[in-house]
Amino acid sequence: MDVKRNTGARKNSSPVRVLVADRQPVVRYGMSLLLSSSPSFNLVGSAGTGGEVIELGACNHPDVVLLDIRFRDLLAPEIITELRRRDPNTKAVIFTASPEHAAVQAAMNAGARGVLPKNADRGDIVRALSAVSSGDRLPQPRRRRKGLSLITTREYDVLRRVALGQSNPEIAAAMFLSTNTVKGYLQNTLRKLGARNRIEAITKARSLDLL
Repeated sequence: MDVKRNTGARKNSSPVRVLVADRQPVVRYGMSLLLSSSPSFNLVGSAGTGGEVIELGACNHPDVVLLDIRFRDLLAPEIITELRRRDPNTKAVIFTASPEHAAVQAAMNAGARGVLPKNADRGDIVRALSAVSSGDRLPQPRRRRKGLSLITTREYDVLRRVALGQSNPEIAAAMFLSTNTVKGYLQNTLRKLGARNRIEAITKARSLDLL
């Protein structure tokens, strides 16, 4: 796997401390087995909700968080923002079956160091986690306009903030946009989802695994 090199590499050979965070218990179990079987890694925790990721990250200070794109309570961009606020040295890698998901770019904008597809083989996972722990970045996947790429990254950013309960003025302030621009993005999203209002848009987006 190609990675973007960073001169700020780890200066010792101690095991990479990894926190595994995924909605699916079977994924957490499988990744925990993989990491525990390698002397290169130290599994410091396993989380099934966004809240657990943040708390375990704050307590255990992992070098790398292998992070699902969304949880029932929080989405990856918000989790990454909070992890970095509490510990700027923590690095996150998005682990998803849908690298083209609209949330991926939002997670990258929040500070994720790259994306790993869930069908990656053991060697790629080991190399990617080791590289990120050393300060490298993984290459971004190409965005494919199908399936979960129904809406644009900007539209997704607005929609996820709507799902978090933010008003149009709050979204505009957070995204450095005008309120009218936010309204425009939201109207486009409603049209694409075939929704009549915010609540219906959130419901349809969740049914499509967008939120």
